[in-house]
Order: sequence, then C-alpha cells, then structure tokens
Amino acid sequence: MPAVRKIPMRKCVVTQDRFPKKELIRVVRTPENTVCVDLSGKKNGHGAYIQKSLETLSKARKSKALARALECEIPEEVYEELERLIHAG
Repeated sequence: MPAVRKIPMRKCVVTQDRFPKKELIRVVRTPENTVCVDLSGKKNGHGAYIQKSLETLSKARKSKALARALECEIPEEVYEELERLIHAG
C-alpha cells in the first residue's frame, strides 16, 4: 500500500483560515527588505500567505494584514501583481 502524502497546510494572514499550500500565494520580505510575490514558495526571507481571491486581496489592502504579517510597508506593485495572478489563475 503506498504511503499517503501529507498535504502542507498554511494560514491566510487575512482570513486566518487554513488552506492547502497550493491554494495560497506567498508574499515574502527578503533579507534585503524588499517585498515580492514568491511563486516557487522557496525564496529566502519572511513569508506570508494570502488566499487566491479578489475579495481577500481587497480586505488585505484595507486592513493592512500583509504589512502587519511582514512587518513592513507593502508597495502598490505587489498588490497589482497579486491581482494579476488571481485574475490569471
């Protein structure tokens, strides 16, 4: 009988709900203090996960949940990139 693979779960910093890692987008603050979207999930730095939905993204903007989780300001370009990824996905 094959071993059952465990699905890695992560918590969305906006909704506080747990999802499989593949259903979330990782935003990372690198050691150089730049903020970027990490599609590989392996970039160095402090990461925060956000659900792939426009509703959650607008909540994140209003509540500054990503900024709190990463302990820095989030540039507008990062929010725009997240929006593009959600539309594409």
